Amino acid sequence: MGTAFAGGDLSAGVDEAGRGALAGPLYVAAVILPAGFRHPLLRDSKTLNPTQREEIALLLQEASVAYAIVEVPVEVIERLNVLRATLWGMAQAIERLAVRPALVRIDGPYAPPLRGYRIETHIKGDALYPEIAAASILAKTARDARLRELHQHYPHYHWAQNKGYPTPQHKEAIRRHGPSPLHRPSFLRKLGF
Repeated sequence: MGTAFAGGDLSAGVDEAGRGALAGPLYVAAVILPAGFRHPLLRDSKTLNPTQREEIALLLQEASVAYAIVEVPVEVIERLNVLRATLWGMAQAIERLAVRPALVRIDGPYAPPLRGYRIETHIKGDALYPEIAAASILAKTARDARLRELHQHYPHYHWAQNKGYPTPQHKEAIRRHGPSPLHRPSFLRKLGF
């Protein structure tokens, strides 16, 4: 499918979820919102409760000009390292957008080396730009849904609750049961597992 070119001021927001988790994939989303789109729940996903995130995520999927969500598997994170895997996921998400944005705004200090795109990086961009907040919400809700699915296969790690992050309960489960195939070995080594 070819990419349509957006005119004017349409910008894409890009953000990730799961970068600091011990287990499970990382997710990256890119979102182009209609010009002037606003909603009271459209803000940094970390400031929303799960019900609010699910509500606004559905609305964003319906209202967006275009969006793409990319899963970056544990194998890619381990092969590339988490930063390079994140940048790989960002590039994939941007290139999968059905509409080419005039500008790409990325949350954080790093951008993938993509030719032909005007890219800006913004630390705490999810609090500054609605399109980055939208990307943070779509990445977070997609990843949370995936971790709830994976919890069914590995219930003793409590991923439905901790989403793979290093909570005391999760670390205790790793000590008791050992790591799963979905744990990130390089992350576990840093914690002494």
